[in-house]
Parts: sequence; structure tokens; C-alpha cells
Amino acid sequence: MPEWSRLAKRIRVPVGFAFAVAYLWLSRPTAASVFQGSVLVIVGLVVRTLASGYVRKNEELATTGPYAYTRNPLYLGSLILAIGFAWVAQSLWILAGVVLMFFAIYLPVITGEEEFLRERFVEFRSYSNAAPRIFPRFTAYRKDASKFSWALYKQHREYNALAGSAALLVVMAAKAWHKF
Repeated sequence: MPEWSRLAKRIRVPVGFAFAVAYLWLSRPTAASVFQGSVLVIVGLVVRTLASGYVRKNEELATTGPYAYTRNPLYLGSLILAIGFAWVAQSLWILAGVVLMFFAIYLPVITGEEEFLRERFVEFRSYSNAAPRIFPRFTAYRKDASKFSWALYKQHREYNALAGSAALLVVMAAKAWHKF
């Protein structure tokens, strides 16, 4: 794994917390922006939920469900979620931060993870040639034989993304209506 990929993987959570503080400080939500951005947040959560119910980390290469359309549906869901929250915040600085974090932190992490998958799973080479890295294709890479698993969703603790997003939307709604 390249050095920056390793560093990006280590700092993404602390940088995310610092970004959250800046988000709360810079955000200027309105009732309309909370409603509109929430739509994107929900779409991002749905994508992440579906992805988490198909992936068996380090056991098998996920190529069904949303992974049949993109190699990184969890990151795609996170990107949609972050853009939704930037919309809620009504701040170009926050949107710029989302874009910067995606390119500076998450793309290198994705690159490192894909190197690992390439070494671990022989099928990854053909899969990576057929399924795009982030933005989905319109036809599935493989016929979907597997089913979504709520047990995997719980195992990956994806409910934390739902709870955190709901809490942040409540805070943003309160900020929009009470102007604090």
C-alpha cells in the first residue's frame, strides 16, 4: 500500500471529527435546505445499507448487490451522504471540504484497499475491469445470486451511520428553525 494511502487510512477518522466541528460552526441551514439535503442523505444511507448487507470483509470478493454496479458502494454512499449534508449546511466551504476530503483522503484509501483486494482475490482483476471504481454502471457485472443480509448489516454496525445522520439532521433542523 502506498505511503499516503496508509496515512490517509489512519487520519480519516480524526480528520472527520475535526471536519464535523467545522461543519457545526460554518453551517447555515434553512428549513428548505434541511428538507432538500435530507433527500440526498437518505439516498446515501440506503446505498450504504445495501452495500453493508452484501460484503463479507476479507472472506470473499463482493460482486453482487450494489457491488455488481460499482466496486465501492460504501464510499459512493458516503459521498452522497456528505454532499447531502453540505446541501443542508448551505456552505460552499463545507462543500469544498467534502470534495477535498474525498480526493485527498478517501481516493487514496480506496486505492490501498483495492491493492489489497487485487492481491487477495484472483477475480478482482476482471471485476475491476468491468465494475467502475465509484460511479455505478447501468448493467450488473454479475447476475445477483446472493441476498441482502441484515445480519451482515448489524455485524458491520452500519446502524451507526443511520443514528449519526439522524442526530445531525435533528441538530441542523433545530439550527435552521431556531437560528442558533
